[in-house]
Amino acid sequence: MSQASDLPPRKPRQPSPAAQQRRQRQIEAKRAQILSAALDIFSRFGLHGASLDQVALQADVSKTNLLYYFSNKEELYVAVLRQLLATWLNPLRTFSEDQEPLDALRDYLRQKLEMSRDYPAESRLFCLEMVQGAPLLLPELQGSLHDLIDEKARVIRTWIEAGRLAPVDPYQLLFSLWATTQHYADFRVQVQALCGRTLQDPAFFDEVLRGLETLLIDGLRPRLRG
Repeated sequence: MSQASDLPPRKPRQPSPAAQQRRQRQIEAKRAQILSAALDIFSRFGLHGASLDQVALQADVSKTNLLYYFSNKEELYVAVLRQLLATWLNPLRTFSEDQEPLDALRDYLRQKLEMSRDYPAESRLFCLEMVQGAPLLLPELQGSLHDLIDEKARVIRTWIEAGRLAPVDPYQLLFSLWATTQHYADFRVQVQALCGRTLQDPAFFDEVLRGLETLLIDGLRPRLRG
């Protein structure tokens, strides 16, 4: 027996911190690439009309590689929905009692309209999930979204009780803001057919924003008490 065979086995070399960080960035980049492709495919074909083969082709990865990151189509679909829900709710998280109510609502309206302009596929996919009864997103709606909306409804009620905002049901106000702004993403084809323009036109964007401010924000100014 050779002397070398009596030596203890070598421990596998651990990758350096720099190599680990590089590997992590590669994983995150690949995951983002797949999610982006999945968003495009799901927003056009829905969960049942889309296939992992379509997503893999769009993402320029093998189906085997895709399944390394997401074990099945439903898991990928939910990941896309959670990502877009987080993006969609970010502007609402900034609401606080110390803000000027009309300024806060006006800014929120503008941000929501910008999201309809910049993220139409996300909006359409969310709408499609809601129309189908939110079979995979319902736990999110009943959990984190429900808690956030309740929290921001309390902020709006505080504004009203302090006489800083006209009396309005907080939930109906938020629903109206969502419906009017998301209309320009979900019904973009209809808007373009009727108006000949979309939110990508800066002049049309400003026109829509001014109109929605008049409809939804100006009416919320505090009433004079007799």
